[in-house]
Amino acid sequence: MTRSDLVNQLAERFGQLTQRDTEFAVKTILDAMSDALARGHRIEIRGFGSFSINRRPPRLGRNPRSGEKVTIPEKLVPHFKPGKALREAVDERLPVQDEVPAAA
Repeated sequence: MTRSDLVNQLAERFGQLTQRDTEFAVKTILDAMSDALARGHRIEIRGFGSFSINRRPPRLGRNPRSGEKVTIPEKLVPHFKPGKALREAVDERLPVQDEVPAAA
């Protein structure tokens, strides 16, 4: 699902909101979440999951072309941990894959 898919689905579900209002609401929520994470805060949405910042320590890597050692600096990256309700909902809707016949 893309951002525009989310906006369209919300606009259809809530007929009293215009497409523009829905787009503004989605943008406002995502901007607030981005700002909170940028300030180092944790976001928890009960039944859905939590967003936090993880620290990736500096490490030594290699340039794939030359094989030369390169120092990769420390990074802060966003991390999402799904909540129990979301994990269970996804697990219940797990698509059943058809069994692949063995090659003879």
